Amino acid sequence: MGREAVARAFADIRAALAVLNAEVDGCGAEPFSAADPLAGLADGSLDILAGAAAVEAGLAGLKARAAMKYADTAHALSPPGTPVQAQEMAVAAEIGCVLAIGPRTSSAFLSVSHALTTTLPLTLAALQAGTLSWQHAQVMADEAATLDPTAATALEAHFLDPDTPRPASAATIGEMPAHRFRHKARTWRERHHPESIEKRHTNAAADRRVDYRPDQDGMAWLSACLPAHQAMAGWNRLNALARAAQGPHEHRTLTQIRADHFAEAILTSGTNSGSSHGRADSPGIPADTSVAAGTSAAADTSSGADAGTDPAPSSSIRAQVLVTVPVFALMGLTDEPAMLDGYGPIPASMARDLVANGAASFHRVLVDPRDGAPLEIGRSSYRVTKAMRNWLRMRDGKCSFPGCSNSSLDNEADHLLAWHHGGTTGISNLGQPCPKHHKLRHTTGWTPTPATKNQPPGWTSPTGRHYKSEHQDWQPPHWPESALSAMPAHLKPGEQRRERHRGQAHRPADLLHRGLSQAEVELEEFFYGSG
Repeated sequence: MGREAVARAFADIRAALAVLNAEVDGCGAEPFSAADPLAGLADGSLDILAGAAAVEAGLAGLKARAAMKYADTAHALSPPGTPVQAQEMAVAAEIGCVLAIGPRTSSAFLSVSHALTTTLPLTLAALQAGTLSWQHAQVMADEAATLDPTAATALEAHFLDPDTPRPASAATIGEMPAHRFRHKARTWRERHHPESIEKRHTNAAADRRVDYRPDQDGMAWLSACLPAHQAMAGWNRLNALARAAQGPHEHRTLTQIRADHFAEAILTSGTNSGSSHGRADSPGIPADTSVAAGTSAAADTSSGADAGTDPAPSSSIRAQVLVTVPVFALMGLTDEPAMLDGYGPIPASMARDLVANGAASFHRVLVDPRDGAPLEIGRSSYRVTKAMRNWLRMRDGKCSFPGCSNSSLDNEADHLLAWHHGGTTGISNLGQPCPKHHKLRHTTGWTPTPATKNQPPGWTSPTGRHYKSEHQDWQPPHWPESALSAMPAHLKPGEQRRERHRGQAHRPADLLHRGLSQAEVELEEFFYGSG
């Protein structure tokens, strides 16, 4: 029955595809909607897309299992004494020919398939169920590849175990594009990797390089692998330079201007006398730093470009860089990673260097040391303050539109419920869409859904489909024993949090208007004193 059963199953699949193609062509037995056939066809096409994605994922899981079953049987059938490397090459070659893919692609496919069938059972189950794609499974396998089995299991459980607590409004990994999941998985991996990020970064920095690759039509790619803070600051500075050059008489696009400034920067010597070896006072490295109270410090430079500056690479234009670093790591008591806006985790030593060399001014933002999340900053006027914009950047991390990776530096504060419709200017009524999706919101039927102090808004499409937001993975920071022993028992991590408005009569007047609970007031006084 084996081969006959397989042939019949695939014949049924092809027959089902013929039915679905007829439905897409509007030639099905019945219309999707008799009342409005055109709208029904549009909505039905989305249903087919969603169903096809789930089936593709299931087939990808089937391919992975079939490939590994073939590999196992091929090894068992190999003549005694056949070298293992030769067996693996033969298996990769056979599967590559069956799937019409190259040897490198075949080997990569087998590597992911092996990880799924041996060490990532939850990922394989989700793939077969159609709740995540093959691309998501590749990300999980890539991020787990350098972890020991215990850490790999923890990584998978964090994102896929149904018993792991997560907000109901948070998108699951299958509901976000794979490149966004890669960012979240990499962030978790950096925080929980058994080897120190300091040591791993030192080793990786030794591999910094510049690569050149020819392309078509007289073009070529020039790319560099650099320490994250240098690469991120350079990218943000190019954006600042490009925005400063835009105007009514500028015919180049932002992308073209950015490329022209990059070429000018590497082809001219420049005249800036500052050091460029990673110091905070060099071009593109933050010069204005803000520190968050509680458990995080946020470094934020001046925004945009000075209209009076020369937009040459040697000008004084500085990019914005936000770095959130746990206070204990800033003090050198722990080595847990900091977060570089637009990139992800960086070594604590890198964050300490950015803060120490760029701390021109400070702004305090209270952050809960028990869950790692910043707290609400509210305001009753229409104007969104710089402090609130910084808080939005920490809450959302990027544009909240599904799949968008646009850095928070380019985004615009937007009232979810319009001010003239009774909306307030508080964090829970603010989003920070990028310019493209801000325009989409106000010119089409796409609308954001409500947000909270810790959760960015989701989105509802013109067809009525709701897409959940991608949440930041706030995690409790590491506490050194010296801080735990000095802290009052009821404020220690793990203790039950007091009611938010309990004991308002005893709160200092300067904190009362900020809406902080008594426990939050005590936390601030613990770190900064009552004065």
